[in-house]
Amino acid sequence: MTEIIVFLSVTLDGVMQGPGRPDEDRRGGFKRGGWAAPYADEETGKLAAEGMQTTGSMLLGRRTYEDLLPQWNKAGGPFKDMLNGMPKYVVSRTLKEPLPWPNSTLLGGELTKAVAKLRKKDDRDIVILGSGAVVRKLLAKRLVDQLILLIHPLILGDGQRLFDDTGPDAVFELAGTRTTTTGVIAATYRKTDRGPK
Repeated sequence: MTEIIVFLSVTLDGVMQGPGRPDEDRRGGFKRGGWAAPYADEETGKLAAEGMQTTGSMLLGRRTYEDLLPQWNKAGGPFKDMLNGMPKYVVSRTLKEPLPWPNSTLLGGELTKAVAKLRKKDDRDIVILGSGAVVRKLLAKRLVDQLILLIHPLILGDGQRLFDDTGPDAVFELAGTRTTTTGVIAATYRKTDRGPK
């Protein structure tokens, strides 16, 4: 069965904003962008490559889509060809088709219903990168099957967090961990049938 897998970098205090570059996401006056870059190592690359083996498509929010487009479609990188060929479903109220990145489609209608249809369409997993608002909505409806969190050993104190004060009740169980040479813990959590306490 197709699973919805969230793959995210977070800090110890749960910040997910702007991990890749200083100018990635300045919303709210955030000045700490690029915080994950010093922790990248060979093990991190292996984790991403392994995750791509079962991935059939990507689900992205507008901001993440527009940020990844120049980084991967044009500038290149180790996953350029794979990402260009992979179906990408984009959640947006402002973008119009045709979208500039090859194999990209606007996901129409109500998000959770559209995602439920996507799950029936393919037998390979759907991965979500970044896209905090999308992740939070899907978690609230219990549509996320797996969380792969790259937990970085730093505290930023400010920035957009994965979970806000109105986060959904959910129970996940730890399915595995790996530690990189730079101290990042890659923790994989799987959804359980047990409800919140």
